[in-house]
Amino acid sequence: MKTIKVGIIGGAGYTAGELLRILINHPQVEIGFVHSKSNAGKFLYDVHDDLFGEIELKFSESFDTNVDVVFLCVAHGEAKKIVNELPSSVKIIDLSQDHRIAAEHSFVYGLPEWNKKEIQKANFVANPGCFATAIQLAILPLAEANLLEGEIYASCTTGSTGAGQSLSETSHFSWRQNNLSVYKAFTHQHLAEINQSLQKTQENASAKLHILPQRGSFTRGILACITLKSDKSLEELQALFENKYKEEPFVFLSLKNCHLKQVVNTNKCLMYLEKNGDDLMIVSVIDNLLKGASGQAVQNMNLLFGLPETTGLKLKPSAF
Repeated sequence: MKTIKVGIIGGAGYTAGELLRILINHPQVEIGFVHSKSNAGKFLYDVHDDLFGEIELKFSESFDTNVDVVFLCVAHGEAKKIVNELPSSVKIIDLSQDHRIAAEHSFVYGLPEWNKKEIQKANFVANPGCFATAIQLAILPLAEANLLEGEIYASCTTGSTGAGQSLSETSHFSWRQNNLSVYKAFTHQHLAEINQSLQKTQENASAKLHILPQRGSFTRGILACITLKSDKSLEELQALFENKYKEEPFVFLSLKNCHLKQVVNTNKCLMYLEKNGDDLMIVSVIDNLLKGASGQAVQNMNLLFGLPETTGLKLKPSAF
């Protein structure tokens, strides 16, 4: 099978570092270039020190268009500019939020468990946001069965890597350690892409989603605790989720409460359902840097090039 030649633009951040960690061990990938304006000429391991002894490549100052696919790991707003600089023959996977809203572009929304056929035929894929991934995998099965109505609350706690590599007051160790806070309540930027999927999945949907994001005192992972009303039995709802995801290699329904350490360092999403009367709770856990970003991007790349989704992504979580 042909080797996939890969380029990464915006190679110094956390998502690019995770991409590199996966791609250097991917059996079908050759890394063509990793671009970084601020680090051009440095070895990759000068920035991503976990790569020391793994790869000798240096950051480039320019783009090499002789590649099959480019991952955009740039800041929001930058991806739209870069797309016009790349030849149409190069496939693009954008990890920023620039191309997630369908009315604005020709990119396919890259949530594999829901848009697999479209992704397989695409040239340009918009990788979903991390909160959006955890929440959508938890509520779209209900939307598809026309079971979403009323108010939905998603209380989501994320690790510090979700804020990116640049330091700010709320990402500094002395602030974040042993601390917990809410931010962007009801207004988080991932709400737009989730609502887009809900409108596509459930006709005439009247449900209203509220996201309450929290900054957690840990580095990676997202735990989304979603509550809503449902008159269906727990057994009916469990069957609905199991049937929907039975062929999906990375999404699992757990019959006991799940936690972050089961998914951190993997491309998995684990979910758990619990009922109390008509109140339904769905717990959804992912690694924000993998299933919420770079792992899902590689999953999308595999689909673009006709590979099994799990290629290069058979990653075991750390037990402790």
